Amino acid sequence: MDKPHSLPFIHLLMVICSVLVASSFTVGAAITAGLDPAVLTLLRFILATLLLWPCVRLRSPLSFSWSALWRCGIISASLVFFFWCMFLALRYTSALNTSVIYTLVPGISGAYAVLLVGERLGKRMLLALGLGLVGAVWVIFRGDPSLLLAMAWNKGDLIFLAGCFSMALYTPLVRLLHRGEPMLVMTFWIVFTGSCWLLLATGSRLFTVNWPEIPLMVWAGIVYLAIFTTVVTFFLTQYAVPFIGPTKAMAYSYLYPGLVLIIDLVLGHGWPGVSVLPGLSLVLLAMVLLQRDEKPCS
Repeated sequence: MDKPHSLPFIHLLMVICSVLVASSFTVGAAITAGLDPAVLTLLRFILATLLLWPCVRLRSPLSFSWSALWRCGIISASLVFFFWCMFLALRYTSALNTSVIYTLVPGISGAYAVLLVGERLGKRMLLALGLGLVGAVWVIFRGDPSLLLAMAWNKGDLIFLAGCFSMALYTPLVRLLHRGEPMLVMTFWIVFTGSCWLLLATGSRLFTVNWPEIPLMVWAGIVYLAIFTTVVTFFLTQYAVPFIGPTKAMAYSYLYPGLVLIIDLVLGHGWPGVSVLPGLSLVLLAMVLLQRDEKPCS
């Protein structure tokens, strides 16, 4: 594979991707009460598909391929389940909680990468994944051992955790199933097949939605999620994975809790307290360790 960009540039793209993904937790929390989670996810994917269609036609040849359809269908299935869990979970838990639970994904993804694509996890990477796990648990339980011992997870946390096990498959599957097609084309087929999965899942519920009563804020949130946190982030992640590998790409999720805190502060949602700072420091350290001594992936 040609490597037209330096690794610092690839990592800059992943930082931008992290900011966008972090914003999706806050936006999702703001609009999820206004629409059924499955329908909300379907609209997000359909809009992303419609937005990508002219871009793909202008820049890359797009011909039907059963191979692309089944490969991207497998990848999109993991994403569809994750997003459905995310919107459902945000009815019962906070954007910060979901962003922190998401930091468990690199460790899970690393295990999947070992099994699916033979990625080797060195001592530093294993240490970093362990630190990220400890930091995530710390923030979830606000540094209170009694809450940890009581396993004070709420319903939303458990739903989102199930989604994270599905999301962790995403980057290993991209590396396993990519066959050299342009990433813009692969992104299109992923959102297209994702829309198909969601149409099957929602079924008759589409006819029970009171469409005229959907608030304008919900529609605005769907447009934002479709453009910035679906099309753009899918493309950036898929572009980066062949260069830095699935585990290091997923490691950027360690930035999400801090970014969500910053976004919430800007929006006036308040500060959760200094008890979360040690946990946030651990997950940030974990991300730094995962990016050290990196070599381009072949």
